[in-house]
Amino acid sequence: MALTILKHTLRILFLILLQCLVVNKMQLLDGLILPWIYIFGILMLPFETPRWLMLFICFGIGLCMDYFTSLIGLHTSACLFLGFIQPLVQKFLAPREGYEITQRPTVQSMGLSWYLAYAFILTFLHHTWLLYLEIFRFSAFFNTLLHVLLSSVATLILMTIGQYLIYKPKSYEL
Repeated sequence: MALTILKHTLRILFLILLQCLVVNKMQLLDGLILPWIYIFGILMLPFETPRWLMLFICFGIGLCMDYFTSLIGLHTSACLFLGFIQPLVQKFLAPREGYEITQRPTVQSMGLSWYLAYAFILTFLHHTWLLYLEIFRFSAFFNTLLHVLLSSVATLILMTIGQYLIYKPKSYEL
């Protein structure tokens, strides 16, 4: 159990540092595409994570991102929203027989189509919350929506690649 907690903590810290030191410096299409890969750590938390712990972890991640990006409360609110909505999305996408204790929200455990639906819904909701709060006006509604969509797709692509880099594929028995 302690090894699992340490592994998730190190992964989250790595993603925050990667986001702040590398990804935030890349601005594709004049800043229209900015992947927020730090949410990958939140999306990979086990299904059985208690809700209070999920919100506490999201608060800590958001606070770290706010500190590094100098956006007071913006990432914290977006991460808390993500932590609040994640169990609802998991319940919505749950298989008929439910989740097994050993299953994780990964491509290898749940399948590519399930993971893409899960990650895209949560990424889109997070980015919508974050970017509309950042701009805080509806005069640029469609431009912000395009920014949300492109950033969500870029984040989803990077998270899916990360899935294949981090997790071992299932071993098939003959």
